[in-house]
Formats: sequence, structure tokens, C-alpha cells
Amino acid sequence: MKSKLWVEHHSLPKFSRERVVRFIGGSGKIKQYKPTAGSWSYTVEMDMGTPPDMGRIGFETTVLLDEADIQGVE
Repeated sequence: MKSKLWVEHHSLPKFSRERVVRFIGGSGKIKQYKPTAGSWSYTVEMDMGTPPDMGRIGFETTVLLDEADIQGVE
């Protein structure tokens, strides 16, 4: 449980895990988030494009974004 002082100085995250979001450069799904100086940082797995001829091992790109750089997708 967070203390009252912590809650007063930290907002709740705007986006939840597994939420699909968009941002400059693409779109993806929130995998993790953590508080940073007065905001939240999110780990986002970008949507996978067309598979290359050689196949795919895992996600193409995971990016770390600040909350201000993300827009929700309804």
C-alpha cells in the first residue's frame, strides 16, 4: 500500500499493461511501466509488420517512452 505522501506527489499511470497505444513512429502494446520524475515511463512492444522471408524469432522492437509521448487507441 502506498503512503498518502507518495500518492500526493505521484499521479497514477494513464495507460495499463496490454493496452494498445500509438506514438510517433508506430503503435504497440504496453508491457511494463514505472514511475519517473513526476511522470511514468512505459515499455512498449511495437506492432510486428509483414514477416520477412527468413522468418521471425521475436518482437522486432521494444521502445521505452515517456507518458507524454503516447496516445491511447480506443
